[in-house]
Amino acid sequence: MKEAKLGFFERWLSVWVALCIAAGVMLGHAFGDRIEVISQWELFGINIPVAILVWLMIFPMMAQIDFSSIGKSRDNLKGLTLTVVANWLIKPLTMAMISYFFFYVVFADMIAPKTAEEYLAGAILLGAAPCTAMVFVWSYLTRGNPRYTLIQVSVNDLILLVAFIPIVALLFNLFGIAIPTNAGTLGIPYDTLTASVIIFVVIPLLAGYLVRRLFIPSKGTTWYEEAFLPTLKPLSIGALLLTLILIFAFQGNTITRDPLAIVLIALPLTIQTYFIFAITWYAGKWFKLPPSVCAPSALIGASNFFELAVAVAIALFGLDSGASLATVVGVLIEVPVMLSLVWWINRTLRSKS
Repeated sequence: MKEAKLGFFERWLSVWVALCIAAGVMLGHAFGDRIEVISQWELFGINIPVAILVWLMIFPMMAQIDFSSIGKSRDNLKGLTLTVVANWLIKPLTMAMISYFFFYVVFADMIAPKTAEEYLAGAILLGAAPCTAMVFVWSYLTRGNPRYTLIQVSVNDLILLVAFIPIVALLFNLFGIAIPTNAGTLGIPYDTLTASVIIFVVIPLLAGYLVRRLFIPSKGTTWYEEAFLPTLKPLSIGALLLTLILIFAFQGNTITRDPLAIVLIALPLTIQTYFIFAITWYAGKWFKLPPSVCAPSALIGASNFFELAVAVAIALFGLDSGASLATVVGVLIEVPVMLSLVWWINRTLRSKS
């Protein structure tokens, strides 16, 4: 069988992210306070330029999802149950606990309490948003069952619609995270969270569904998957990179003043990724799931829907916040960490064959 490979942009995504960090930092220093005007372009508490870019990131992913496949979920019910439990009952809490331990205990002398609170908020947003479309890539690289992967992504997105806001609100309250609102008070701005889910999940999900209904009957599934969807990929990646440049243009002073911040954030996020993967992988082996189901079940929880997390962090805390920085660090570590897990899975499976 031909070896599965990442595309050019996906393979070097962490390099592009690093280059965007450098470009954003330089732009931030070049324009100084003049760039602050962009942060004031808001609607319903959501930054408009960022909203447009994030929407362009998410829509191509949603266009891949075929919700008619959910009716076939009975074939892999154990794997789907494992995915749901790991993503929604275990991962959000372990992400919060591991991040709290590092930001408030291990790094207590290195991070100011307010900064630690914002870092923790960003980590919670990542933990409450399990991966959606990128799991197609990781599943492909481990020769996962394509139909099962499609089903778990579809189910995951439907749960995201109703579970994201309550989980974020619960963990913010549990860990005492106060969110500054436009009125100058502190609390959970449910209107902003709701608007974020509608803009970044509901609308692109509906748009993807309508595009499928429009093109597949007239053009066919083969054309849609092999000709149309590939044309959307550069749009998604380009929007991601522009978003990173914009965020780091606001984070420039923080990065140059304290470059160690990236490392301090990356460590607990990386540990959490390997931890949740190990739990799900070995639980899947215990349930005797076939490798083609066990692999995507473990990988979807290890990866994050970072596009949503970045957008919500900006909406709640601002472009120049520690929460926004933490979610972007999640993007930075995503590809190398996930590729290491893909390598481990393939190596393990080869050694047993």
